[in-house]
Amino acid sequence: MNWILVALGGGLGAISRYGITLIAANYFKSNLISIFLINIFGSLILGIFIGYSLNKENFSSDFNLFIGIGFLASFTTFSTITVNTIQLITEGEYLKAGINIFSTILLGLIAAFAGLYFGKIVTP
Repeated sequence: MNWILVALGGGLGAISRYGITLIAANYFKSNLISIFLINIFGSLILGIFIGYSLNKENFSSDFNLFIGIGFLASFTTFSTITVNTIQLITEGEYLKAGINIFSTILLGLIAAFAGLYFGKIVTP
């Protein structure tokens, strides 16, 4: 059953990322920005989820498998960040590559921290 929960959550997370990537890439005219926004948003949501679940004694491990490990892990994408950064480097776009990797990591950490904090304070 655990595998099924992770697979279902992962499938939905990947589909969601794909859909948002298409919409954001069309709007911003940049795949880099769409992936950046997905990862920052995913870090925030995962932080909220973890912060909330840490204060719940009877938090469902099934829900954790479905949302935390399945959906959010496949929604965000570290491999795409690294590949996009390598592509920028090979194109000679060193400044963009540096901004891409450092801003994603820094803002991702800030978003996750804010999410953890918010998740903890909204817990009844």
